[in-house]
Amino acid sequence: MTDTYAATDAASRNTSAVRSLLRLWPYVRPVRGRLFSAAFIAIVASCLGLVIPLVLKWMVDGPVTRGDTGGVWLGALVLLALGIVEAVLFGFRRWLVARPLAGVEAAMRADLYRHLQRLPVAFHDRWPSGQLLSRGTTDLMLLRLFLAFPLTFLLVNSATILIGFVILLIQEWTLGLVLLAPVVPLVVLCSFFEARYALVARQAQDQVGDLTTVVEEGVLGIRIIKGFGRHHSQSHAFRALARRLRRTELDKARLLAGIWGLIMTIPELAIGAALVLGTIQVADGGLSAGTLVAFLSTALALRWPVESIGFLLAMSQESATATTRFFEVMDVPEETEPEGVRAVAEEKSAGGGDADGGGLRFESVVFRYPDGDGSGESAPVLTGIDLHIGPGETMALVGATGSGKTTLTALVPRLHDVTSGRITLDGEDIALMERRRLRELVSVAFEEPTLFSASIRENVLMGRADADEDALNRALDVAQAGFVRDLPEGMDTEVGEQGHSLSGGQRQRLALARAVVGRPRFLVLDDPLSALDVHTEALVEAALRRVLRGTTALVVAHRPSTVLLADRVALLSGGRIAAVGTHQELLRSSSEYAWLMAGAAPDAEPPASSTAGAGAGAVEGSER
Repeated sequence: MTDTYAATDAASRNTSAVRSLLRLWPYVRPVRGRLFSAAFIAIVASCLGLVIPLVLKWMVDGPVTRGDTGGVWLGALVLLALGIVEAVLFGFRRWLVARPLAGVEAAMRADLYRHLQRLPVAFHDRWPSGQLLSRGTTDLMLLRLFLAFPLTFLLVNSATILIGFVILLIQEWTLGLVLLAPVVPLVVLCSFFEARYALVARQAQDQVGDLTTVVEEGVLGIRIIKGFGRHHSQSHAFRALARRLRRTELDKARLLAGIWGLIMTIPELAIGAALVLGTIQVADGGLSAGTLVAFLSTALALRWPVESIGFLLAMSQESATATTRFFEVMDVPEETEPEGVRAVAEEKSAGGGDADGGGLRFESVVFRYPDGDGSGESAPVLTGIDLHIGPGETMALVGATGSGKTTLTALVPRLHDVTSGRITLDGEDIALMERRRLRELVSVAFEEPTLFSASIRENVLMGRADADEDALNRALDVAQAGFVRDLPEGMDTEVGEQGHSLSGGQRQRLALARAVVGRPRFLVLDDPLSALDVHTEALVEAALRRVLRGTTALVVAHRPSTVLLADRVALLSGGRIAAVGTHQELLRSSSEYAWLMAGAAPDAEPPASSTAGAGAGAVEGSER
């Protein structure tokens, strides 16, 4: 369990089950009429079962005692009718709640998914995907079942027990008091059970999330697992988690078996005591046989409502835990826009922006990733970044592995917000822009070309949904992705999960097409050509040069061929911009840059300043 949801787990233990379940009311409110009607019908049906003992009393003390066969048949028909009506009412109750509760589950699942799309990237960096999947599937299924069965029958059984005991006390109050004796110990046992079961239920549901994460990683990473022959170790890891979950589920079963055994035994003892005392009273003539039969029949009719308490409490507690887990995610604040964003944006747009701030500008930008608890006290990844990319200019960003290049590019579309400083587009602070507008202006292609289980057309048009066929074909041509036209269904071909039906180079070209399809004003490319062969790379670069002439671009580059697409180059070192200039200028002036472009071994030391020229000459010679 990660620190993030371990912390929420500890906090949730202090929340009562009732308080947690009450948070479902906004979702239940639209269907409350049908739920209340269903509960009322179930109470009526259950109370019909309590009428049966009264009919039995009439039959024993009347027709049976008198030997009236016709009266016995009449009583039997009444009992049959009561049973049929009870069954029909319970069936009608089920019909009433099935459709609306399926709608409640669907609404909660839609809200969860919509909320996940609006949460900051930092949230998704911290939370395992399996935990989120289990909250959107298993937990919501538990909540639907709770609303359909335990919630209703906790109310129905409580009403049935109350009415039943009133009938018992009216029939024979001394025997009724005998049956009431177990109430206090049962209440104490149920309170103890609820506290213990809550902890185990939460543990089990979190472990289901962990297991889901392992399954998802195993499926998505199957090529790595098979490629390195690690299926045995993965199976052992899965088996260990499955065994841990099995132990937790057995703990739940033991608790439930214990409380259910006690709940069944104690009332049975009370019924047995009442039977003995009642028989003695009948023998003494103080009680009619019919009254004893009715009393015992009523007591037996109350067995299920009493014995089901443990089962219903267990389901309610699991549902309360599921509710807590659902709202742990829903309570995380979404990405919000500062107050006055629209007004500031309109003012900037009307004023045309800062005359000296056109293009993309980083001003004293500092960024640090938040710690697991969100405190943001970790060491800064970027420190004092000052960089200006003029309108229509292409800037290459070069740096050693781990220098912060990808982090810097993620700040432009505000996948992360800067810790301090600011970033402007044509003089407008991106922190004061609506994210939707910002992401219409800025298009990105990430180093990892993620595709979705959809057609090629749909994947590319994620860059701009309203792009026409000409724009789509132009983007595919720029990315040298003409291979899609040779596929069985052309651009309507499904690429499969994660696009694994395509090669790495094909996925990267489609990701590049997605970035340029909307002709963005600002383009951010994170090493967009790393998976291409030399010949395809040359064709893509030639087409990309035409696109870059009409946009302001920041391109992360690792190879000289990609650097040559840019007008200038920025060297990122130690979280700072160490140098800015043309490719040739940096080759002559920066030994670190020359070392990076020379393709030195990862463990080699950068050449000293005195040898920079030699490194530069080597690179220039290789380019010529």
